[in-house]
Amino acid sequence: MFMEIAIAAIGIGIVLMVGYLVIAQVKGALPGVPNPCLGVNASAPGNCYGLDNTSAFDPKVTTGLNGAQATVFAGFGLLAVGIIVLAAFGLIQVFK
Repeated sequence: MFMEIAIAAIGIGIVLMVGYLVIAQVKGALPGVPNPCLGVNASAPGNCYGLDNTSAFDPKVTTGLNGAQATVFAGFGLLAVGIIVLAAFGLIQVFK
């Protein structure tokens, strides 16, 4: 039972790590999404009202990719903690 859980946890960890690498590659491939509001008067009514008009890259894309990357990384960290706890439980069972 312990071995099946450990193998499943390792498999999930590999999937999460691949997901993290894919998101990192996508983030690296899209650094140049232009900001449509760059240089536009953000205080005037219109499509860019209240939006960032100073950065060259679209802040929505950057924020979304950073959020997805952080979520996958947090999942991987949580799984790593689970694997450590599972290994500790296995060692306790061995020496019981």
